[in-house]
Amino acid sequence: MFKDRARNLVMPQRPPAYRKLADEGYVILREALPAPMIKALSADLDARFEATPFCQGSFYGAHTKRFGRLLIRSPHMAALIMHPDILALAEAALGRWCDRLQLNLTQAIAVHPGALAQFPHRDQDMYGGAKGETEYLINVMWPLTAFTEANGATRIWPRSHGAKALGEEPKGASAIAEAEPGDAIIFLGSVLHGAGANISREVRRGIIVSYCLGWLKPYENQWLAYPPEIARDFSAELAALVGYAQHRPNLGNFEGQCPSVLLHGQADVPLAAVDALRPDQEALLNDFVASQRAMEESGGAA
Repeated sequence: MFKDRARNLVMPQRPPAYRKLADEGYVILREALPAPMIKALSADLDARFEATPFCQGSFYGAHTKRFGRLLIRSPHMAALIMHPDILALAEAALGRWCDRLQLNLTQAIAVHPGALAQFPHRDQDMYGGAKGETEYLINVMWPLTAFTEANGATRIWPRSHGAKALGEEPKGASAIAEAEPGDAIIFLGSVLHGAGANISREVRRGIIVSYCLGWLKPYENQWLAYPPEIARDFSAELAALVGYAQHRPNLGNFEGQCPSVLLHGQADVPLAAVDALRPDQEALLNDFVASQRAMEESGGAA
């Protein structure tokens, strides 16, 4: 999934759920993971939910708690992040604009009774680049408790994504993303959405896992969240996803090499810078070098 590939290669076959994601801007995968696993994950987060103060500011919500770095808080988080069907959807949605994907954030959220509806927004507005053609990120909401209209299930405006995000805001009603633990609510970063008001007596808990283009600055600083002494215990694929891999050409390197060297005790060893180019760039470079060598061999004659 995360092997390097040239930007101009044929995209992999798109998963079945991609059509609805592309058409509607969102899709819900029912029973994507076993509910008991999600229950165990939620239990792992109990103490942190209890200790975390409420957010400050009207966007995050005065009756809402949020915290990140979820890979250090539960051994079950890797299964959510590395879910093969969701990674395939993320690759299909974003792969044409980057050489590889990266983890944008993991965040646990608890929306308490009395929370107001969240301001409708598009997560792509974090970035200052041109909008309408490029998708910058894709989000996955994993319910830890049942999501209902009464407790503020996420509202999504279908078909408000892509080029439509540049036009008039949708006038139609939002879809209420009701879901159960084990379901996965997936939506594009260009789709209009927002948490609903929690008018119930129960706390609504969920997790957001987000993926973005590999050359973007992620919402959560992954190298600070997971420094080498933590990331060296991740699988190679997970470590690459959280930032211990270069994005060709040569972006995100450490001493001119793939930052994965930090996971193998080479931080203090003098290193030689090594090219990390896409195949199309390597081909151009090889032709350029070959032409110079040919000139040298011919004595510099034109």
